[in-house]
Amino acid sequence: MWLEDYKYKQMAYTINKTDGSVIATITDGTVDNTTSVQLFGKSFSGFGEGLNENLVKLLENAAGTSAPTAPLKGELWFDASTGQLKVYDGSNFKPTGGAKSQSAEPTSASAGDLWHDSDDDQLYVYTGSAFQLVGPVFTEGQTLSGWKIETLASSGGNKVVSSMYAGNTRVAILSKEDFTPSVSQTGFSAIKAGFTLNSTLGAVFEGTNTSAAFVSTTGTANTSSTLIAGGNFLRADAADTTTGALTIDTDSGIIIGDSQELTVTVSSNDVTIAQTSQDKDLKFTVNDGGSTKTPLTLTGADGGVDIVGDVTITGNFNVSGAYNFTSSEIVEHSDSFLKMNTGGSEADAGLIVETSDNDDARLFYDVSENLWVAGENQTYSALLRLSDLTDDGDANKGTKPLTTDSSTGDLKVTTLTLAAVGSAITTSNTGLTTVPTIGQVATYGFQWGGSLKTVSTSDPSGGSDGDFWFKYEA
Repeated sequence: MWLEDYKYKQMAYTINKTDGSVIATITDGTVDNTTSVQLFGKSFSGFGEGLNENLVKLLENAAGTSAPTAPLKGELWFDASTGQLKVYDGSNFKPTGGAKSQSAEPTSASAGDLWHDSDDDQLYVYTGSAFQLVGPVFTEGQTLSGWKIETLASSGGNKVVSSMYAGNTRVAILSKEDFTPSVSQTGFSAIKAGFTLNSTLGAVFEGTNTSAAFVSTTGTANTSSTLIAGGNFLRADAADTTTGALTIDTDSGIIIGDSQELTVTVSSNDVTIAQTSQDKDLKFTVNDGGSTKTPLTLTGADGGVDIVGDVTITGNFNVSGAYNFTSSEIVEHSDSFLKMNTGGSEADAGLIVETSDNDDARLFYDVSENLWVAGENQTYSALLRLSDLTDDGDANKGTKPLTTDSSTGDLKVTTLTLAAVGSAITTSNTGLTTVPTIGQVATYGFQWGGSLKTVSTSDPSGGSDGDFWFKYEA
């Protein structure tokens, strides 16, 4: 009996962990210190103190500035230096999680740990590498700033909106529908579907905008050289005015008219102004003393140019086609000379007067003869020049017209036949230089010294002293 009891008393304790593995074998009367707590063998004297200490350690989770030296996986330790409860993961003690409220960012954090920044009153979560802000997005000193989901009452029921705040002031409201709040909202008498700005702040969108449904044209005061009031934009749906230059920076140019009748385009730096409607005119009008006049018309039906009124040309006037003057008025030319055939090879040139003949009357310069000629019906004679005349008609019979000698005034002819029959010479005037006609010469002998003289085959009857007479044989 004694032997059996002794054998029983000498049996060692085998201590197993939760997973069944043996952590220690403790013989009777001994203490095992391989863990953070004392493990007692059977019949160990004074085990009560150690047992109580073990219970205290469990209560305080081994609180201290140093980690337990022989921890087991899952063991808790309160780190007195950081004020954190940590758990042993098999290799290191790590914080057990939960929010840490302090001003400084916690150290040795584990993924999922929360930290309440006591200075800014903001909550952070540890991602495994850094603390990420959860919210709010503003600090305590900044006051309410950013988005806030709110419910606003209206006659059509409560509306859920997103309000944007800056420094505890609501700057804008984002809504999915139009409504009017039934409770007054400062700066928001009515809320539109989309983004509504606080009217009391004079809030505006600033920056680059790629699209806008409407632009307010109520103002024209620009806030800067780059921020232009809506009233300064040209309208496409109504008549408008600009005080600046209008540049169309495309060769496609300008198109005007409900049927796009007038276009101004550019091609290879050449500008084309076109009336595109078939057989329609392009007219240029002016205000003459309150009356509208059309001095220039480009006619579409025949491609001609109609000009009404005086035309003043400074520079050369070149015409390649015919020049037609339909008015019966005299054409006036104020210049001293009218030049023809300019720049061309030598050719006959001059004036043509239209007649009923096959070939009109002409006055032109004959370049082959180097002289002016005139005539009609293709028969032309040279115009006389001084060099073409002669005072010696005897030597230049039938070749040159006559003129008197430039020094004596004489005129020489071979014979002179006077066909006219004039009245008899009735006076003896030696100073008379008029050439007598044939009749006067024939009757000259009848008037001499105041007596009538007879030229006949018979003697005269009567007479006075000094008379003479001519008698010829029958």
